[in-house]
Amino acid sequence: MQINLIPEKLRRLEISGRVEIVNGRGGLPLVKITTPWSTAEVYLLGAHVAGFQKNGEPPLLFMSAQSWFENGKPIRGGVPICFPWFGGRDGEPAHGLVRILPWELVEAAAATNGAVTIRLRLAKGSLKSEWAALRTELVVTVAETLTMELVATNESADKTLEIENCLHTYCQVGDIGAVSLTGLQNAPFNDFAAGAAGAGKVENDAVLRIAKETNRVYPDHTATVEIRDEKLKRLIRVEKSNSKSTVVWNPWTTQKLPDDFDPVEYRQMVCVESGNVKQNKISLAPGKATALKVVLSSYVL
Repeated sequence: MQINLIPEKLRRLEISGRVEIVNGRGGLPLVKITTPWSTAEVYLLGAHVAGFQKNGEPPLLFMSAQSWFENGKPIRGGVPICFPWFGGRDGEPAHGLVRILPWELVEAAAATNGAVTIRLRLAKGSLKSEWAALRTELVVTVAETLTMELVATNESADKTLEIENCLHTYCQVGDIGAVSLTGLQNAPFNDFAAGAAGAGKVENDAVLRIAKETNRVYPDHTATVEIRDEKLKRLIRVEKSNSKSTVVWNPWTTQKLPDDFDPVEYRQMVCVESGNVKQNKISLAPGKATALKVVLSSYVL
């Protein structure tokens, strides 16, 4: 496979010892970030955060060993961006367009405290006419924590846009059988893996354990979710703001997936997603912006 050279305009954004731009898997442009506490990787395809790892810890984000790294195809794992819709839409890619489009790296900065921030922007004209008025950016800050902020601005003079957004975070776990989730008790949810029987449920238990195919959407849920991993002896905290929906997903062995996911990989991942989907979709007025923010942190048990 021919490897493309990194354009000079990207090279100018590199910061010695902190931000490096290389050809990643499939020859796709990849931003590699190093801080005193951690490392991270962000692909320009889809503005896709593909890695975050604190020094001395296992990776925090799960990546499928069979993921595609091809233009026009989504990357499996990490943090895909679902926008401007979530789920399926007739004749359109699942979870929106932006995760399969190239983004531009427009800024990189290293703070005096050691944190590194990069800003990516979706090029004007990338989205279809229905969404052409949207200015879309992702700001990623890497430090002892990983912070992601998806910012959408409606630049239309007179048209309100209905959008859904979601940061579809795949968390790496040692074994799904040794994982428990907290922060969801008393929250209503719909489990789409259970069909009609999964509608209108309420999370009664203080702890959620994944023991089968799970595809739960918790509407009107703004709280932090914690993932306790007894095998890796780690606690992952998913904090969010400007998010009214939480999604918990694991395909188990029963959900049919494309060949970018090995069926045995369900044991090493759980998705805790933050956004505004379905009944929590956003009506974005002309000239207004919305910013979905997620902070991932981890602690040794």
